[in-house]
Amino acid sequence: MTPLLTLRQLRFLTAIADELNFSRAAESCFVTQPTLSAGLKELEDRLGVQLAERTKRSVILTPIGAEIAERARAVLLAAREIEDLAAVQRAPEGGDLRLGAIPTIGPYLIPRALPEIRQRFPELRLLLREEMTENLLDGLQTGRLDLILFAKPFDIPGIEVLELFDDGYHLAAPPGSFGPSPVSGDQLDGARLMLLEKGHCLQRHALSAFPDRDIEQDDSFSATSLPTLISMVSEGLGITLLPNLALDAGVIGGQEIAIAPLPDACPRRVVLGWRGTSAKAPLFRKLGELLSRTRAEM
Repeated sequence: MTPLLTLRQLRFLTAIADELNFSRAAESCFVTQPTLSAGLKELEDRLGVQLAERTKRSVILTPIGAEIAERARAVLLAAREIEDLAAVQRAPEGGDLRLGAIPTIGPYLIPRALPEIRQRFPELRLLLREEMTENLLDGLQTGRLDLILFAKPFDIPGIEVLELFDDGYHLAAPPGSFGPSPVSGDQLDGARLMLLEKGHCLQRHALSAFPDRDIEQDDSFSATSLPTLISMVSEGLGITLLPNLALDAGVIGGQEIAIAPLPDACPRRVVLGWRGTSAKAPLFRKLGELLSRTRAEM
């Protein structure tokens, strides 16, 4: 009887596709490089095709190798979901949960919610990752993550979404720029905002907060984090929009800046997302309710 492909062989192939380097691929699979090379050779012999082209310094997948690697990801994901299904039967609210969150939400919401999460779900081990939205979506679709916390509007095909809350904005400016009274979109027409660098969804959300106004990004500067952005505003270098969630969590700290509400800004909508095939959906919904309540109490 001809032996079947193994999940281990498919994992080796996807690791090589991800790393394009045998040494790093072996490290990611927790095996030696000769073991990885032998596993790939066994897979090639079994299929009768060359999956990768090797040189002393690099490796590239052949066209058929790249196609098989993509199908291998789906097989590995399905195998993981079988394990998850059995794990849920054993412990519906326990085990490892890999949660990814964008940097403008996770640090300001998850720490507030963790005490209650640990109290309500003592058998749950939460493994947190902080990444940009595109990476979170990719991690969810490939099985690297179980659950993601991000913000709409964003293209989210094939993902189950639970809406948690709307997150509006305040205008932040150098000290003494204005009082605490609300600022309208009309007053920001023609404004240039200092924002996070491209790749952060908050950068796009902030630019679309007033869709009928002429608001642009100040291209002379872009920040990698909200604290850096606040420091630049404090030094008098420009103005920006800050999400209410981060403000309520104390992101300003002791820095001197002026802030004013923006009541007519279009908010971003904070959501949880997971694969529709996940067996952990009931647990995810309970966590979503907990996160919504945590935000309401801030």
